[in-house]
Amino acid sequence: MAQVAFGAYGAGVAATPGPSLRKLAGVALILLLILLWAGFVASLARFVGRWPVLAQAPFYLIMGIAWIIPLKPLVTWAQTGRFRAPPAPRD
Repeated sequence: MAQVAFGAYGAGVAATPGPSLRKLAGVALILLLILLWAGFVASLARFVGRWPVLAQAPFYLIMGIAWIIPLKPLVTWAQTGRFRAPPAPRD
């Protein structure tokens, strides 16, 4: 039988389980990815800093967006336990 929690107005609301450890691991991996990517880009600053400003801007723009690419499979894994979204049901 589901546990019932009482809200601010006394109405019974079914208690939902807390977030899974997989979601916590997913958040930790996302933060780790961001830190590693930022460190990688910062390590290139010594070389990129010698470029003209008009060449630096597109480089940093691309590098600032590129870290998002690995996030989709990571978020999918955190939500479903798979790295790929489940196939859509066929009619």
